[in-house]
This record gives sequence, structure tokens and C-alpha cells, in this order.
Amino acid sequence: MKEKLVLTTEWDKTFPKSDKVNHSKVTFHNKYGITLAADLYVPRDADGKLPAIAVCGPFGAVKEQAAGLYAQTMAERGFLTIAFDPSFTGESGGQPRYMASPDINTEDFMAAVDFLSLQDNVDPEKIGIIGICGWGGMAINTAALDTRIKATVSSTMYDMTRVNAKGYFDAEDSEEARYEKRKALNAQRIADYKNDSYTLGGGVVDPLPEDAPFFVKDYYDYYKTERGYHPRSLNSNGGWNVIGCQSFMNMPILQYANEIRNAVLVIHGEKAHSCYFSRDAYAAMVKDNPYVDNKELLIIPDAVHTDLYDGGGKDAIPFDKLEQFFKEYLR
Repeated sequence: MKEKLVLTTEWDKTFPKSDKVNHSKVTFHNKYGITLAADLYVPRDADGKLPAIAVCGPFGAVKEQAAGLYAQTMAERGFLTIAFDPSFTGESGGQPRYMASPDINTEDFMAAVDFLSLQDNVDPEKIGIIGICGWGGMAINTAALDTRIKATVSSTMYDMTRVNAKGYFDAEDSEEARYEKRKALNAQRIADYKNDSYTLGGGVVDPLPEDAPFFVKDYYDYYKTERGYHPRSLNSNGGWNVIGCQSFMNMPILQYANEIRNAVLVIHGEKAHSCYFSRDAYAAMVKDNPYVDNKELLIIPDAVHTDLYDGGGKDAIPFDKLEQFFKEYLR
């Protein structure tokens, strides 16, 4: 049986509603039977079968934040789009809550392609995806697995398997550091099992310490202020379960990125703490790959990580480039 979701009917996004698109709520399910909630954006007065794009991210965010902004803006530019909440988060189903999985979350993107492929107003040969932050890595992983995807964009990307296994900036890349992390997580599993509940790891730190690293301040400025706060966002509130991302440590998701044949555009801010993820992922993607003419790395001058969530007040998201890219490869 499919889960019955309770979806809000009000406009509760962190961005204003556009009068250029029609908006509605939809649901679809993945192969594990989890029902996912999405916002559907369709260009007004659209006719015939449209190219379509599925959007998700950032990691720990909800569709009412950055993903919805991307989806609505691309719909203004002629694409049918959905922004969805991944399994176990937001308005989507899945129990227990606030878990993540490199397998299930990749499947979430593939399920979105299933859904779009069967819509009467979508051309199933013209489907793309956009992944933001941790979902940028998921998008590239999905593109390596799903040949139906003709064009992929990763924006301000995190490789969640790398950061879980090696720490930020690879500062914990040793067997000893991973052992201690595994030991702590497995001790947490025992405590959770004993308590019959899961302990939350905490979202973005609040109040913000004066000596917080810049990237923490960057996240605070988005998730903990009116700019990007949302009551269903994990990062804005209690965060993932402590053990929620444990399996990411042993499962590098970008293993076969250099076998992607279809188009990929990798976008990152020049001054983002996370820029090394995109630079390294792009280099690995094109290494020994005969299909490099449709791959591109675009670095946005002066932009930090969250500038590519909502523009950062300086129009940092290159929507003209995204439109050109998808129109070229979803034609």
C-alpha cells in the first residue's frame, strides 16, 4: 500500500510565488514503496509535451527552499519541473524519519524520472535533473546509473560519501580517524536501540559561536535566518539522526562518474569552502571518459556555498546558463 501523505496547501516557500507558472502538489513512489512529495511547476499556457527537470537538495533542506526556487525559475523558462523532498524528510514518507542512504536517495532521483516519464505533458526523451549541495553528488551518481537522464546539473556540490569518510577538507582521512568515528556511531546505535528512538545530531549550530568557521557562518546565514529558514528543514532545526548517514562512510558514490555519456554541468562558487568537491568530481568525471565534449565545470566568481542556494542577494545562480544548457541537451 502507498503511504498517504498530508501535504500543506498553502504557499510556504522561502521565495515568492511566480505568476508565470502553475503550481500544484504531486506524489510519486520509489521502488522501495516510499511515497515522495513534490511541487510541480508548469509554464502557464504551455502546450504539447515539454522537456522536464527534477530538482532536489540541498542535503538536509526541503523543497520549499533552494530546490523549489530552481524548479520554479526553470519552469518560468519553459520546462516542466518538480522539486521533491527525499525519502524520510520533509513532506515525503519513509520511516524512521531523518535517515539518509546513498542507495535510497539515488533511487529517489530515479523514481522522479519514472514519474516524469509517464506524464502526458512530458517528452520522456527530454528529462534532466538538478542536484544542489549533497544532492549534487547524488545527481552525478544517478546520471552514471540512469541512461534516461539526458542532462544533469550539480550546483555547489558536496560528495557526501567523501565528507563522511574523510571529514571536511579530507582532514580526517586516516584508518584511525574512521575507526574512531565508526566506533562512536556503533555505540550510538546501541543507545538508540535501547531507548527505542533515534538521537538527532542537531542542525546548524545556534547560537552561532564567535569563533565559528566561515562555512558554518555561511550555513547559519541561510538556514537560521529569514533568508532560508523553514520549519520542516533538518538543517534549520534538529538535523539528521546521529547515525543517519553512517552507511555513506563505506560507499563512494562517484565511482563510475567517468562512464557518464550524457551531458553534465558542474557549477560551484569560487569562494565556497566546498569548491574542491566539484573540481575533483569534474576531473574524475572526464578522466579516461571518451564523452567529454558535453561536460563542463563552471566556477562562479566571488560566490560562496550558499550563494548558489538562493543567489545570495547578488544573482549568483547562473539561470541563463542553466536554460541554455538544458535547451541544448533536452532538445
